[in-house]
Amino acid sequence: MKHNRLGKSGIVVSDICMGTMTFGTMADEKTAHAILDRCFDAGIDFYDTAENYPVPPDPSYAGRTEEIIGRWLKTKNRDAIIIATKVSGPSHGWLKAATRAGMTALDAHNITRAVEASLRKLQTDYIDLYQTHWPDHGTPYEPMLEALDDLVQSGKVRILGCSNETTWGLTKSVNLAERYGLARYETIQNNFSMNNRRFEDELAQVCRQEKVSLIPYSPLGGGVLSGKYLDGQWPAGARFSSYQQAGPRQAAMVRRFVNEKSLASTARFKAIAEAAGMSLVTMATAWSKQHDFVASTIVGVTKLEQLPDILAASDLTLSADVMKQIDQVTREILYPMG
Repeated sequence: MKHNRLGKSGIVVSDICMGTMTFGTMADEKTAHAILDRCFDAGIDFYDTAENYPVPPDPSYAGRTEEIIGRWLKTKNRDAIIIATKVSGPSHGWLKAATRAGMTALDAHNITRAVEASLRKLQTDYIDLYQTHWPDHGTPYEPMLEALDDLVQSGKVRILGCSNETTWGLTKSVNLAERYGLARYETIQNNFSMNNRRFEDELAQVCRQEKVSLIPYSPLGGGVLSGKYLDGQWPAGARFSSYQQAGPRQAAMVRRFVNEKSLASTARFKAIAEAAGMSLVTMATAWSKQHDFVASTIVGVTKLEQLPDILAASDLTLSADVMKQIDQVTREILYPMG
């Protein structure tokens, strides 16, 4: 499996990262550990989680995912594994966190409490990559960056990253870190897939110029690019099948990910993949990895049988012709997810 550097840091990771947001809800601990073992045996050394997981977020089980990973981590050589987790962003914004009674913020108090709790649950004395889960554009960035820098200086965290950040936020944070001599964001974790290529509009240029690595999540477009929602199907147990009745925010996600344009592009991508002799899942995963600003693509499964098509992309480079065909679909069905 190919390995890439995270930003300007000394950390090098496999170009596939296992995401764990469903461990503890859609996947129980036994299944989660089996998935993690299979990934480790396949050469994946990079694993991503968050204090707010599993999803959908709920105060009654927030943090369960880190606990599951912590127990698995004890069965492995800690030095052989790169662990990424996240501190919840502000609960007064677009999402209310399931942690700290929904009173989260990106200040020194919350960041300190969050990292200490994550270290306990993960049963480790350091976190390789610590990320802000979502930003707070209503407060100054300097105090947050200073609090995060303290974690690096103390050895509790090796490097920093952000998630769901904007072009303005990433540029501002990198510039402030440079100005004040603070640890900077080496990575950004944003949504990026064949159905959602907005990252290429502006953020990709920031990543190239500032040497920040994208570690994209949802390369399968929330599972849509597996093809399972085509032809009017709503499979039992699938995320967006259950989200239809889970509240207004989840219903809005369904409309964004599963709509006429996203299904139309998915059907065309499926035809391209089949003509090239691979599954749509394999093609979507390989496509995500095949960008100069991407260091590692975050995948996620809830069953062992979902892994083979993903792992088939580990050493795959899509041909120039396949990439050209994918680009043509993008031009004809622009921004399927809005």
